[in-house]
Formats: sequence, structure tokens, C-alpha cells
Amino acid sequence: MDFLMSGVAACGACVFTNPLEVVKTRMQLQGELQAPGTYQRHYRNVFHAFFTIGKVDGLAALQKGLGPALLYQFLMNGIRLGTYGLAESGGYLRTKEGTHSPVRSAAAGALAGVMGAYLGSPIYMVKTHLQAQAASEIAVGHQYKHQGMFQALTEIGQKHGLVGLWRGAVGGLPRVVIGSSTQLCTFSSTKDLLSQWEIFPPQSWKVALAAAMVSGVAVVLAMTPFDVASTRLYNQPTDTRGKGLMYRGILDALLQTARTEGLFGMYKGIGASYFRLGPHTILSLFFWDQLRSFYSTYAK
Repeated sequence: MDFLMSGVAACGACVFTNPLEVVKTRMQLQGELQAPGTYQRHYRNVFHAFFTIGKVDGLAALQKGLGPALLYQFLMNGIRLGTYGLAESGGYLRTKEGTHSPVRSAAAGALAGVMGAYLGSPIYMVKTHLQAQAASEIAVGHQYKHQGMFQALTEIGQKHGLVGLWRGAVGGLPRVVIGSSTQLCTFSSTKDLLSQWEIFPPQSWKVALAAAMVSGVAVVLAMTPFDVASTRLYNQPTDTRGKGLMYRGILDALLQTARTEGLFGMYKGIGASYFRLGPHTILSLFFWDQLRSFYSTYAK
């Protein structure tokens, strides 16, 4: 039940935040490996990107990749939050004195994140391809011509086999390890502190909401460079064997981006990342906490 509730909570958040994921993906691919000022900026900021995509590609394009996004969230966060929830309810995240352990919490969050992300990697790759697809006048990054999730998975599987489907999976793991450990550690620690300080009434939904807001800020700051590199790894063109033509791995992607685009290149789309990751973190952790609370109160 923990896994099911975790997946449902993440999907609920994804419906609201997927348009921001589309914007974020395109802003991260814009000006890929080009020095600042040498390329046309189709997307000047988050709001301009929303307007441009809606105007040129149509409003429906703001929900591009929703199918694989929902499936990925259910798989990845179902496993991630479910595993973390079991560790938390089993008392593994507390010291002998009964206090919350940030180190154990971060380790559990990282391990749970790796499991979920690796299994869901082919879905995430296809989601990235679909969300990057745009009309030629506002296209950024490599343009795949997928017709949908199942067609894309079938085509990649037939051309490159299982290796092709899991291309970029290992490179995407640092993003998830850092994001997941930061998210779950700061959420649990903040929630524990707020409960100790008695700022809100016991068991109030405001505790979970405030903790999720703090967690959202921490996640965006820690994860954005790895998110940019991961998006580019997944979206790069490949040779006939399914090997990436632009980057050898996550470290190469980070170094090339830093050398060519500077430090700000590694934080491309951070505004979109915050507007997407912030609400997604808040909504998914809030839904997760409330569903678990509801289940423990009424279903046992």
C-alpha cells in the first residue's frame, strides 16, 4: 500500500507540473554547447517560454509527454517514496535515542531514488524526447520524430536493444541520488523540527506543507546542474549502435557545458526548474504524507 500511495501522490503532482517540465526541458537544451550570445534565444524566461510554446506549437504542446511522465512518476516515486516510507515506519531512520538521523535519511533517500530511477530510465528518456519535439522555428536540441511513447520504446528497442533503452541511465543516477537524498532528508528533518518546535498543531497538514516548501528550494539548488546534464545525455543524437555522439557520460556533459556556456550554463532553466520542482516536491510530498496519514487513521 505504501508503494501504491506513493505512486498515486506523484502522479497527482505530475498532472499540474508537466507543462513546467516541458518548459524546463526546452530551456535546458537551448544553446546547447554554444557560447552565450552566439545563438537565438527562443525562450527568454519561463513565462516567455509558456507563451511561445502555446502560440507556435499550440496549448496542447504544454502537456507533451504527459503519458510517459505519469508512468515514470508512478514507477520511480512509487518505488522511491514507498521504500523510504517502509524504512521510516520501520524505525531505521532514527538513532537509539529516538531522534531523526539526517545521515540515515539521506542514505535511504539516495538508495531508494537509485532503484526507482534506474528502472524507470527508458520512460524518462522517451519523455525527454517527446517534450523536446517542437516546430522548426522554436526547436532546440536534437529533434527526434516519435509519434508517442509506445512507438518510441518499440523503435529504440528494435534498433538498439536493451542497451539503447537504458542509454543515459547510469549518467542520470547522480541527478536522482542528489535530488532524492536532498529532498527526503530536508523534508523529514524540517518536519521533525517543526513538530518539536510546535509551530503548528500536532498532525496538522501545515507541517507537511511547510516542510515540503523548504525541501523544494533545497532540491532545486542541489540538483539543477545534474538535471541539465541528464536532459542533454538523454536527448543527444546517437550512432547506429545507440551510442551518444555528443557526450561520453555525466561528467563529460558537465565539463563541456561549464567550459562552453560557463557556470550559468549549468543552471540553465533554473527558474523553470524551481517552478516545476518546487510545486512538484510540495504537492507530491504533501499528497504522500496525507495519504499515509489517512490510511493509518481509517484503513487499519
